[in-house]
Amino acid sequence: MTTTGMTTTGMTTTGMTTTGTTTTPAGSRLDPEPVPRRDFLGLAALWSAGAALIFAGLGILRLPKAAVLSSPSKKFRVTLPDSLAAGQAFVPPGRTVALFKDDGGVYAISTICTHLGCIVKSTREGFECPCHGSRFTPEGAVTKGPAPTALPWRKVTHSGGSYVVDEDETVPVGTKVKA
Repeated sequence: MTTTGMTTTGMTTTGMTTTGTTTTPAGSRLDPEPVPRRDFLGLAALWSAGAALIFAGLGILRLPKAAVLSSPSKKFRVTLPDSLAAGQAFVPPGRTVALFKDDGGVYAISTICTHLGCIVKSTREGFECPCHGSRFTPEGAVTKGPAPTALPWRKVTHSGGSYVVDEDETVPVGTKVKA
């Protein structure tokens, strides 16, 4: 027995399949095929590898440009003020040395505390560490701890009307340059 659009043999109608009592809509020929799990994992691995290669390429392109910040030279020229009194410290802006002028000449002492590297402040009695309380004489010797050693003296050379200070080179205590 056949009716319009329906047969009793397979019980098929246009767009619907019937099996027993359950009716499920037939897939459209325009619907995409489901992606198997194995194919999805393979594609994900390929995309991950591609992304890693792109980031590696960007890193390689950055290599020619150094990622180091420039810092001022440790060797610098300074002119002492005429009003600098004997035994008075002159700390050039942005530097870690204190320059002194006395009858014996000109000398420089580091202002970096030998305890933990804090910048010491110049006082009438010498130097004082604001972080942990170390105290030093005007010549850099330790008078109160916890600093283990004296402040190092730095190399000073006379050049015309100014002085060249080398913050990297340590000289023996008492080394002075004639003014």
